[in-house]
Amino acid sequence: MGLLKEFKEFAMRGNVIDLAVGVIIGGAFGKIIASLVADVIMPPIGLLVGGVTFTELKWEMKPAEIVNGIQKAAVTLNYGNFLQVSFDFLIVAFCIFLFIKGINSMSKKKEEAPAAPTKEEQLLTEIRDLLKK
Repeated sequence: MGLLKEFKEFAMRGNVIDLAVGVIIGGAFGKIIASLVADVIMPPIGLLVGGVTFTELKWEMKPAEIVNGIQKAAVTLNYGNFLQVSFDFLIVAFCIFLFIKGINSMSKKKEEAPAAPTKEEQLLTEIRDLLKK
């Protein structure tokens, strides 16, 4: 029973739950960005470079053939899919960078706000001013 209790305490600790939520939201965010790149950004870029669909770009290293009545698929190097995934990565990384930069700037503003002096600090200031007189 001790192991089960320890696991429950570990799983219910705030930072573990925060991490789980972050992973889930990050996965969903990644899907949104992947769709943005594949469905919105890449088609116009493909159109600008000659009507190319990037995921279909490939280099056929060995053509398809029929051997003993069995169709063998062509051997291809799918570099277009690699380009698509690379664009996905760059855009996701840039979006995360902007998100973290925004969070950091908001936390700096909170830190920069001057704290109200405590009663002790006010009292010490009054004593200092009285001693100066």
